[in-house]
Amino acid sequence: MNETTQSQDALRSEARIAHGALHRLRQDLFVDAFAFRPLPPLEDAKISRWVPWLPERLRRWARWLPHLTVGFFSLLVFLAGMADSGTGSLQGLLAAGVAVLVAAAPLLTLFRPVGAYWLSLFAAVVGGFTALVFSPFASVTGFPTLLAVMVLVVLRTRPRLAVEMWLVTFGVVGIITAVVGADMGDVPPVAVFCGAVLIAAAAVRAWREERRQVVETQSATQEERTRRTLLEERALIARELHDVVAHHMSVIAIQAEAAPYRVKDTPPELATSFATIRENAVAALAELRRILGVVRSADPDAFAESDPEAPQPTLNSLDSLLDSVRSAGLVVEAVVTGSPRPLPQGVELSAYRIVQEGLSNALRHSPGAEARVEISYVLGGLGVRIVNGAPSRLAKPSPGAGHGVLGMRERVQMLGGEMTAEPTEDGGFEVAAFIPVANTAGQTKTGGNRS
Repeated sequence: MNETTQSQDALRSEARIAHGALHRLRQDLFVDAFAFRPLPPLEDAKISRWVPWLPERLRRWARWLPHLTVGFFSLLVFLAGMADSGTGSLQGLLAAGVAVLVAAAPLLTLFRPVGAYWLSLFAAVVGGFTALVFSPFASVTGFPTLLAVMVLVVLRTRPRLAVEMWLVTFGVVGIITAVVGADMGDVPPVAVFCGAVLIAAAAVRAWREERRQVVETQSATQEERTRRTLLEERALIARELHDVVAHHMSVIAIQAEAAPYRVKDTPPELATSFATIRENAVAALAELRRILGVVRSADPDAFAESDPEAPQPTLNSLDSLLDSVRSAGLVVEAVVTGSPRPLPQGVELSAYRIVQEGLSNALRHSPGAEARVEISYVLGGLGVRIVNGAPSRLAKPSPGAGHGVLGMRERVQMLGGEMTAEPTEDGGFEVAAFIPVANTAGQTKTGGNRS
């Protein structure tokens, strides 16, 4: 009983496999066999990589090189079919018809690849029967063209069509050979040769598909890495802005709580208003801290190195930053132009971080170079420029993520400013940013050089 059950299960399994193979064969070769699938021209990037010396005008024509090659091959097939047609009106007419069918199949692969296979198979069968009646003119081009068409179809579609077309083709060849009673001696070697050619074409197609998938995966990975870095930078900015806004909200809450005690006989309505102000300030502060907690939860160690209670740096802390990079070996000069004035804390913090990142990049990527920091207080905004010279020695591989410029740009755009980051003509690098700032009143200082 067990052996019978196992035998039945094996038969059902084999039946499912056969049914699946027949279903795939039907889907690949019969369903929408003549569907319009045009071959696109070559990409400009490939043309530039393959033939960079080609003039721009000729590159536009080079994009259509596969189409021109197939068209030239079809022309050669047609001429070869007509040349072997011999003489005689009926034979010449049949030769012309068969030659047109055989030559049209390669051209059709550019638009309807599976349909081109069926047309080529039909042309080869018609040419074979015609050769039995007249002369072997069609046999010269019919079957070789069929093999070429099958190769083109495999390269244009999918690798498994190589096996399916091989089975159908030599199934038809075997049936026709048996019907006409011809010798089967030449069929096996031809079948082996065609199978080897189609396997090679399928391997090339599979390699191209695998390479395309690898490129797509690498592009997606790079985009995901850039997106993750951007989100991390935004999380850091959110934390810093939280500290800036939290300071002001705390001051509002404290002043609103103390205000009623500074006025004798405070009216109840005024005391209620101050209490409402304080409650709103405390609620806003709690909401800010809650949002910051959500941001931090994805990476709880993101800010472990810094003291969460420490005040955020401003441009007044620039001297200590310069001293630290000088101690690391970077020769840097700082110049402040214009009249320094109080700026919003978010602007001061972003400007400080931009200078910090620019000097860090100079240390990592331009060892031995000199750097210059320029802070410009101008009407309507703040200008920041960090420029370094060419490195005097080979830079060591940097362990960073390589997205420092992305973070700086994100800070500037968040404040409505503009930024450029590009190499200089002497081999160095320059970062220039402008952050718009509304006019603020306050005590001004005298600008000058910071050494």
